Amino acid sequence: MKRNKINWTVPKGAGLTELDKKVLYWQNKGHLVPRRSLIKTPEQIEGIRRSGVVNTGALDLVAQEIHAGMSTAEIDQLVHNYITSHGGIPATLGYEGYPKSVCTSINEVVCHGIPSEEEILEEGDIINVDITTILDGYYADASRMFIIGKTSPEKEKLVRVAKECLEIGMEAAKPFCFVGDIGNAIQKHAHKNGFSVVRDLCGHGVGLEFHEEPDVEHYGKKGTGMLLVPGMVFTIEPMINMGTWEVFIDEEDGWTVVTEDELPSAQWEHTFVMTEHGLEILTH
Repeated sequence: MKRNKINWTVPKGAGLTELDKKVLYWQNKGHLVPRRSLIKTPEQIEGIRRSGVVNTGALDLVAQEIHAGMSTAEIDQLVHNYITSHGGIPATLGYEGYPKSVCTSINEVVCHGIPSEEEILEEGDIINVDITTILDGYYADASRMFIIGKTSPEKEKLVRVAKECLEIGMEAAKPFCFVGDIGNAIQKHAHKNGFSVVRDLCGHGVGLEFHEEPDVEHYGKKGTGMLLVPGMVFTIEPMINMGTWEVFIDEEDGWTVVTEDELPSAQWEHTFVMTEHGLEILTH
């Protein structure tokens, strides 16, 4: 019989807290639970929240400025200047060789689109702008969809349903429930609307690093995946496709993720902290 890792241990000499009892209960039943180090302290949560304020401000600025005729390189410049002028660092710049301060993913690009002078926004485009900020060593990560001018009813619906998927995933995330509950709720809503959920990319823990545990998959079964414990900080970022869920990575740049059938994709992302009562948004 496969046993999950013993992630949760009680420090020597420390008394058993109510939190320990709850987490150990699920660990002893064979469920995957977080390591204690994934539970952020109040000071760390405050730091991530401050980073989130800058990150949200950068996305608000993009919302004000984005328009047809603008290049994605201009979006990159806006974001870079905003974050650095507020004392932050754009987390994507130089991350594993990524060359820009933001990801800009248009139409059939699912995520990790690289801003370029040659890429000009046109009426009817849908674009995901994904920003991660480091402030005083703390990471905050969020993305939004923008519709350029007027688009088709099909693309409009895709953007709307992708946002609903995030909101439904957020509602499904309760303390001492499981990551799989989030994915299950998202998958049901996407399928009900005739869309598919990307399986090759997922949300993730965040805060002290760009990517931490757990992986937050946007499909799956209830009661599976890691136990959600108050103090965990993570993203939910469903990528919803109009056609197939399958994707490929552009060989030329090694980053840009595109839908296999080149039909449009949409994604929204927030960073959350799990509290005793459910999720609180740290950046959106």
